[in-house]
Amino acid sequence: MSSEPPPGSGEQPPEDDPFRKRPPSDRGPGSPYDAPYGGAQQPPPPYGGGQPPPPGGPYGGSPYGGGPGDPLAGMPPLADSGRRTLARIIDMVLVGIVVWLLTWAFGVREYTVDGDRIEVGRSVAQSFIAALLYVAYDTVLTSRSGQTLGKKWLGLRVAGLDGGGTPSAQTSLVRALVLWVPFAFCCACVWTAIAGGWSFFDKPYKQGLHDKAAKTVVVSAR
Repeated sequence: MSSEPPPGSGEQPPEDDPFRKRPPSDRGPGSPYDAPYGGAQQPPPPYGGGQPPPPGGPYGGSPYGGGPGDPLAGMPPLADSGRRTLARIIDMVLVGIVVWLLTWAFGVREYTVDGDRIEVGRSVAQSFIAALLYVAYDTVLTSRSGQTLGKKWLGLRVAGLDGGGTPSAQTSLVRALVLWVPFAFCCACVWTAIAGGWSFFDKPYKQGLHDKAAKTVVVSAR
């Protein structure tokens, strides 16, 4: 399988990324293919011609059933969508507490008094604070290690389809914007259910809508 990313898939992960897929080396010190035949008896080279087995096993492909061009070949298993949902709920609660404290401290909550009834609404300022914090939280942590706190605690991480490495800051920002801006300004529960729930039905990569926009997947980190 070629180690080159699919066309148009984005930038390459850095060389020092520990999660970046590595192409198999053709030869190495101590390889049984280094010694010529004759003289000392040696077993015949496997796979005909002394070539190492192709990535994904002796028959090529990947554990996900794709062919040699499958970008998931060599990656850990895709994350269970239920665990992804639980990790997202953890992140929403953690950042939501901070949003509530800040909006309360700065008095940006909106109160409507109508006779004996007091309604608490969301102001534009509160929505802006929520969007800013959620996007910053997701972008910074995902671009550093591929893991928000929720994903880290549940053994998940975000990986790029262009090599399996940790997403760049730009990719992480795109992913966070698609997920959190609609959540903060208009349709929190509905958009979260649609964007995140998409992974339950998506084939073959189990991507949410934010994953599709950023060309990422979520895989197991354990």
